[in-house]
Amino acid sequence: MRRFRYTLIAVCLVLLFLGVSDLILWFNNQTPQPVSIEKLEQVGAPGEWLDVKAGYQDLDRAISTSGSLEMEALLVPLVAHPDQEQIHVLVETRDPHKLKLFQDYHFFTDTLPEKREFRRKHGAEFKGQRNITGMLVAGLIARGNQQKLIKLAKETDLNIADDVIFLSEGKEPEKWRGVFFTLVGLLGLFKVLTHKKVIPPVAGTEDQTPG
Repeated sequence: MRRFRYTLIAVCLVLLFLGVSDLILWFNNQTPQPVSIEKLEQVGAPGEWLDVKAGYQDLDRAISTSGSLEMEALLVPLVAHPDQEQIHVLVETRDPHKLKLFQDYHFFTDTLPEKREFRRKHGAEFKGQRNITGMLVAGLIARGNQQKLIKLAKETDLNIADDVIFLSEGKEPEKWRGVFFTLVGLLGLFKVLTHKKVIPPVAGTEDQTPG
């Protein structure tokens, strides 16, 4: 019973830590910070929630995080110039349109004429300039994932900078998840710490009042 109690306390503390971390992140990032792609490459990120201006997405050098036809996400280089070799920013995207473009070009165009025709129609989308809004990929678990993604990118011979920045497109600070985790953690701790253990009476002592 005591071990179960300690386990509950540990779970509540973890939830409380995650919830407070989310709330601090949300409090410090009320709106996405605008930053040019050049400044992001040279100086770094001004916050965790960013609106990166005027970067060129390079779908030609994008890689699938799953390595199969059933793709969940792409890592797309975001560069300051269309012909830039070294990559300082990688965007993790789950945008259905980008995934479909990548799939159609690499898996559903077989011949060289088909590929040329596809590029004629969609070439601007492969090297287009656009703004990207999203969150920095950070945290202990995220850092482990970053190392895997960097290894994956380097295995494809991409020229990745040592200080590459990972950005998750479309992601925002998790305010309500933070509120939920914090409340559950606090309520759980309160219930566990205020719970009084009921000691059952010893057999034969119930009716020992003086007659």
